[in-house]
Amino acid sequence: MSTRDMSTRDVSVRDVSARRMSVREEGRTHWRRSLAVALPALLAAGGLGSAMATGALAVGLRVQDRPVDFTTSSLYGTQYGAAVVDQTVVRADGSTGSERVLRMGFADGVINGLCLSRRQQIGGVAYTLLLTLGDDDPGSWEIRTKNTVLDLRGATGVLDMDGIVDLNVNGADVKTVRDASGAYVANPLDSPQHRFGIQARYAKFDRITGTAQDFQIPGLLTTPKLSLSVRPGTVACPAPAAPTGTPGTP
Repeated sequence: MSTRDMSTRDVSVRDVSARRMSVREEGRTHWRRSLAVALPALLAAGGLGSAMATGALAVGLRVQDRPVDFTTSSLYGTQYGAAVVDQTVVRADGSTGSERVLRMGFADGVINGLCLSRRQQIGGVAYTLLLTLGDDDPGSWEIRTKNTVLDLRGATGVLDMDGIVDLNVNGADVKTVRDASGAYVANPLDSPQHRFGIQARYAKFDRITGTAQDFQIPGLLTTPKLSLSVRPGTVACPAPAAPTGTPGTP
């Protein structure tokens, strides 16, 4: 199926999880388990934020092992692809199971503010680790990325797809990024054959609130501001503001 200038509103995606080539143990985390041990890491992260604030540092971002809640005012990307895949997981009790994931990828993107929230037990007490990127301007699309991969368990918001949009394509045939020679990487989302897929030249997500099993930007991430904090109890990311204006070219 192919159409042009397609807009879909109030998109809801459920029963999805992360992509990985190997079996991953659900419930693991690399985040420190005591506040005393975590503080040096937080101070180091503060230095990282300062470097980013001056434009001195651009890095990749990878959040995995446990689900992470996130919000963003807007995400706009080129060469958008999505595919449904299954992931085998080993749970904390040793049992195994399969979870469904909607894996989305962009070759290049701009993000209009981003907040990540993950609950964590530190010294037996519940805390929330909050990571925020970008500025407070809902019209700047200040975060730039390359090779973004987002594995959704659930999300709500507004989705607009432009250009030529192909629905129900073979997930293994979806294309997002190119290799060093300029050729498209084969099956970049690691989708099995004959799974539902989406291919679009552009995609824009507005006012997204969701939960991701994995959040990867391995190619490049630049942001004018980054902050990391530990809050007692369960703290959610603030509701995303409506974006204003139009995004620049990624």
